[in-house]
Amino acid sequence: MKVLLTGADGYIGAIMGPKLIEAGHDVTGIDTGYYRRGWLFDDGRTRPRVVSKDLRRIEASDLEGFDAVVHLSELSNDPIGENDPGLTMDINHKGSVALATKARAAGVKRFIYASSCSTYGAGGDEMRTEESELAPQTAYAKCKILVERDVRDLTDETFTPVFMRNATAYGASPRQRFDIVLNNLAGFAHTIREIRMTSDGSPWRPIVHIDDICQAMLCALKAPRDAVAGESFNVGADSENYRIREIAEIVAKTFPGCALTIGDSGGDTRSYRVSFAKIREHMPDFETSWTAERGARQLRAMFEWIGLTREMFEAEPYTRLREIKHLRATNQIDPTLYWTTPGTV
Repeated sequence: MKVLLTGADGYIGAIMGPKLIEAGHDVTGIDTGYYRRGWLFDDGRTRPRVVSKDLRRIEASDLEGFDAVVHLSELSNDPIGENDPGLTMDINHKGSVALATKARAAGVKRFIYASSCSTYGAGGDEMRTEESELAPQTAYAKCKILVERDVRDLTDETFTPVFMRNATAYGASPRQRFDIVLNNLAGFAHTIREIRMTSDGSPWRPIVHIDDICQAMLCALKAPRDAVAGESFNVGADSENYRIREIAEIVAKTFPGCALTIGDSGGDTRSYRVSFAKIREHMPDFETSWTAERGARQLRAMFEWIGLTREMFEAEPYTRLREIKHLRATNQIDPTLYWTTPGTV
């Protein structure tokens, strides 16, 4: 297929682009470029050409000739979403629906959308399925639900949207993130020999390696239309539902000699366990290859290879909200997160 990958310069995009190429697809990337300062290591893989363009400024003409869009490009987590909920709605909800509408008008056949299991929100101990009631706790999660609802309505014989509700991601990427749970705990363990938990560790969270997220999207691109059209799929494995403290304990075993500190319950109400049976029924080629234990070992090996320091771990580009605040403070982006015009001499 000829595939347009949005968010090609992001955490998942830096892995997804090479995987699409390796699978034989003709790939073009598009990315606004907020996080390009952060390149933690080089993996020597071939990446697609990337066009610099804001999601909100993509036109139907940019989409002509593509068979599929893999859409990763949104403001990427709960802290950014809560920083400015209204702006998050404009970009993540309205921007993504507009992109899908333009893609359909341009003749794109398949639209793969990176949704999130965070839509289940305060889900408790019961296993959540794609049919379960949704309980979003943040603007980020609410946007995911709205995009699924509105883009699903565009489904017809020629346009096939597929919604991938990814569990919380982890794993090594050149465009690394340290603001997601396993990566964050592993970074603390390596750099300060302490595993810091900001909560009591009781909430449930399903996690999934970025390689497995990419594999699910590759399967969604080639799956029979009738199996996936307008459908939402939880992406992960039943065995990879953990309480946060269990993730911390896995990290502690992988980085021996670290002190483990537990916080209080705090005000975070997000807690959900998720069933991943549906994706395997509809896309039997999909299988996860990673566990939390293997992922922690991968991170340790990568940290040792590059000599990860505390300064590198805490650098702004690897924590999404910090980098957005840096770009705002230095007037590189305006209050609506559009790039400003560089000063002239």
